Amino acid sequence: MTYTEAVKFLYRLRWLGAKFGLENTRRLAALAGRPHERLRFIHVAGTNGKGSTCAMLESIYRAAGLRVGLYTSPHLVSFRERIQVNRRLIPEADVVRLVGAMQPWLATFPAEHQPTFFEVVTVMALRYFEEQRCDLVVWETGMGGRLDATNIVTPLASVITNIGFDHQQWLGNTLAQIAAEKAGIIKPGVPVLTATDAPEALEVIERTARERGAPLTVIGPETLLPPELASLQLPLPGAHQRRNAALAIATVQALQEQIPVSREAVVRGLSTVQWPGRMQTVTRPGGQRVILDAAHNPAGIEALAGALRTAYPGARFALVLGILRDKDWRAMCERLAPLARRILTVPVGSERTADAAELAEACRHAAPGVEVCCCASLDEALERVAEERLVVVTGSSYLVGEVLERLGLAPEGARQERALNEWAAAPSQPLALPAKP
Repeated sequence: MTYTEAVKFLYRLRWLGAKFGLENTRRLAALAGRPHERLRFIHVAGTNGKGSTCAMLESIYRAAGLRVGLYTSPHLVSFRERIQVNRRLIPEADVVRLVGAMQPWLATFPAEHQPTFFEVVTVMALRYFEEQRCDLVVWETGMGGRLDATNIVTPLASVITNIGFDHQQWLGNTLAQIAAEKAGIIKPGVPVLTATDAPEALEVIERTARERGAPLTVIGPETLLPPELASLQLPLPGAHQRRNAALAIATVQALQEQIPVSREAVVRGLSTVQWPGRMQTVTRPGGQRVILDAAHNPAGIEALAGALRTAYPGARFALVLGILRDKDWRAMCERLAPLARRILTVPVGSERTADAAELAEACRHAAPGVEVCCCASLDEALERVAEERLVVVTGSSYLVGEVLERLGLAPEGARQERALNEWAAAPSQPLALPAKP
């Protein structure tokens, strides 16, 4: 089997959609020798900021000398981004080997219960992290938490970044329902840390933690970084990232007895953290600055807008905007369009792309008087903004991945594998909320 063939096999699995539940993943992990029982995890869920918080935790623990596995999704360009050890992408040869090992096990499942792409990749990651003898794995949920394939682990700590509206068709239509799904990663007696501040959501997390005897730490909007870190210039800009940093620091502090980390390692880890596509600034020949941000829901767009106001006060930028149609794209246009000097809407390279013409109309409604152009492709939009000094590209991680490829900034050896992010899912049954005491 070649790497291309292995990717094609994984691509076929995506047509199975996403079947929420843990039975398949547990059975597949058992066939693989239960590697998760010999690894240590920090499990991270939330609506926004999961990836950034995971990157911060990984960087801190790597700076402390640990061998750290990192499991995240979706990928921006290459499938291999999902599984990393000490920030090195899993080699193509290991992807081929692991896919080959999985195939006989998959044949033992009945046709109506075949493991999905995410279930298979989750167990591949577990096997790889055990083989690599990782001291710690920073483990991001795919969607939700309660029925997410990643939830077969018992972590050292459960982290919930925040709760907002996204994936309502699968997680529920209220913050309480969504919070119940995210709180599904809370395990009995395992410390839980959250930066959730929505009262309706926080109430669910507090109740779940209390019922499971899990010590809870809440990072509020007023929580400050420790004095020695307050002046630290994070490579990931924005007030929301400082809050993610406070959450990461609190997690490290909660685990000091199990994994001691010096203050110097925390500073070094946070000051060198890298996470592409999050207010990532690319300076092109001629001085043009292109800001890439994978904000893909209203809360993410709001955080981006705040970061732009702080970093570029009063600046008017050209906005290249592409969004998936299953997102609240009207609200996203309303929040970001008034900040732009010029807007170019584009289709995203996904089967789920929102119509660029509809995005353009929503932007015109949100920002009368602003020039809005509906482009047939990303290439057309990039050509039209070639003379702009400041360009912001946002709305979807798919779109950011496309731009990274166009600008020659994709991971070394990366191939066009964004289609592996595509999937469909049947609605899961939201967790019944516990009765209030």
